[in-house]
Amino acid sequence: MSAGTGDRARSPETWLFDFDGTLVDSVELILDSFRHATGTVLGAVPADEVLIAGVGTPLREQMESLDPARADELVAVYREHNLRRHADLLRSYPGVDAMLAGLRRRGRVLGIVTSKMRDAVELGMRHVPLGRFDVIVTVEDTVRHKPDPAPVLHGLALLGAAAESAVYVGDAPYDLRAGRGAGVATAAAMWGTAFAPAVLRAERPDRELQHPEEALRW
Repeated sequence: MSAGTGDRARSPETWLFDFDGTLVDSVELILDSFRHATGTVLGAVPADEVLIAGVGTPLREQMESLDPARADELVAVYREHNLRRHADLLRSYPGVDAMLAGLRRRGRVLGIVTSKMRDAVELGMRHVPLGRFDVIVTVEDTVRHKPDPAPVLHGLALLGAAAESAVYVGDAPYDLRAGRGAGVATAAAMWGTAFAPAVLRAERPDRELQHPEEALRW
């Protein structure tokens, strides 16, 4: 585990997590859904690095970046395929269960803050059970979305938690920017594969977690 600037030595009382690429291994599911949607609607499939670049922001925003005029159609085709393919492509990350169990044993407050829609999060958690969370913030819950801090701040407000006692863990630069903007500590989930380590390090997170269990050594 390495620390960025502004490292906070005390273990946080409130742990907020991104969902895709942090708590569940959904990168192949996301890419498969993007390939299907763009191939079906646009007749061409962009390179994977183009498709993955916006992961962590709302799906509609990602589709608008591909084709503003057909964003609604892209979202609809993506979601139909994505929900159908969860059972085949959604995977767990080794160590996430142990991390969450360890944090719960210590009495930590746990939450999810994601740009996904709530039905997709609930489906994902049926396929990859993660246990109970004290709060789940999805894209429907705020007007502004990551990298804006609004979703993280909303999670804190629902929990009645102070930013100074919280950390936001995510695998995307948008997660780290949202956490920093909300005044919480930030931790890069380096086990995620959507973004290169250098991309996350450029955001100067308070901590780099190479493996989920490292959260228990904070």
